[in-house]
Amino acid sequence: MIGLIVQKKPVAEIVKGSMSAAFGMVILTAGVNMLTGVVSAINTAVQTKMGVSVAKGLSDATFTADYGGAVGMAMFLALIIHLLIARFTPIKSIFLTGHMLWWVPFVIVAGGVEGGLRGPVLIVISAILAALYFSIAPWIMRKYVWAATGDDSFLIGHPTTILSLVSGFVAKHFGNKKNSTEDLNVPKSLSFFREISISGGLVMFLVDIVVGLIAPALVPKGGNLFMVALNAGLSFGGGLLILLYGVRLLVNQIIPAFQGISEKLVPGAKPAFDIPILFNYKPNAVIIGFISAFITSTILVLIANTTNVFGVLIVPMVITSFFEMGGAAIIGEGQGGVRGAVIGTAVASFIMIALVGLSAAMMGDTIRNWILIFGGNDLSLWAMISKLLSTLLGGF
Repeated sequence: MIGLIVQKKPVAEIVKGSMSAAFGMVILTAGVNMLTGVVSAINTAVQTKMGVSVAKGLSDATFTADYGGAVGMAMFLALIIHLLIARFTPIKSIFLTGHMLWWVPFVIVAGGVEGGLRGPVLIVISAILAALYFSIAPWIMRKYVWAATGDDSFLIGHPTTILSLVSGFVAKHFGNKKNSTEDLNVPKSLSFFREISISGGLVMFLVDIVVGLIAPALVPKGGNLFMVALNAGLSFGGGLLILLYGVRLLVNQIIPAFQGISEKLVPGAKPAFDIPILFNYKPNAVIIGFISAFITSTILVLIANTTNVFGVLIVPMVITSFFEMGGAAIIGEGQGGVRGAVIGTAVASFIMIALVGLSAAMMGDTIRNWILIFGGNDLSLWAMISKLLSTLLGGF
């Protein structure tokens, strides 16, 4: 709305554009919630099977109860610093992924607490680190994003950055751009696999069947595994359709409107969006990346738990394998086609498991169990950076 007002658009256009963008965000969020619901059920079942439970002081709710005010203040200050960076430096990104504006300072504050910081110093240091992340993370992967999408009008503001950079680097050196994931030669009888909603739904159906056989908690008492898996597959496919429609509606409205902010308030700035924005460009890569990352990371989880390399029991990274690695697969595809998507995400899976294991070990007094589910990405990395820096500062 601000962008359209700055451009002095007619009232009718301001109302239509603002409401359409809002509808797009609501639809996108509904799609993401459907996907997350399916993935979270798998996560919960696996955790139950492995005997992992959320202990007091190690979840998001218990940590927020004690430090929510610090997180909120850090977020507020971080946004001010972030806008100043965009206005007065060559780094022209505006971070627009709403929920990550909370979760990034959340993990950074947790790292600060682990390092011994408290009070105003904790808030200020966390705000500076969060602002640096909001500004730098989308900017350093901009060329990878533009190569994958062919569109330089936006950036990605999501914790996939470290995994996508690894995937893109590996894909560039070991991939083959000539063979795109979107040009796969599929037999006519299997042409339905070209639809991301169908291929995604079928993949999730199979994943649910396998997980349900290993972790019976996936199936409610008196339920049937086949029907649970079928419903999960349909919900996942439907969620993808809803998400992609929301993405198109949001982008079609917000990019033109953002030009007003870019031209008048922060010249040359580009919006950084949530990762599902990418899924619309290379939908096959998302599914290929998810499969590659999920299989590779699950094998690594079993090895890590057997050898107790981290001293912490970790669980398969279902959520990160889909969202962050889906984005990493698209980046890999942009640099090296099908082979780049597969190899890039497989290699990035090693980084994912290392990050979640190390960060869980370092967050033992704050958000360990939360990071075990949602980590293995930038959130793990910046939580560790925050703790190490806070420790060096001597715990003021």
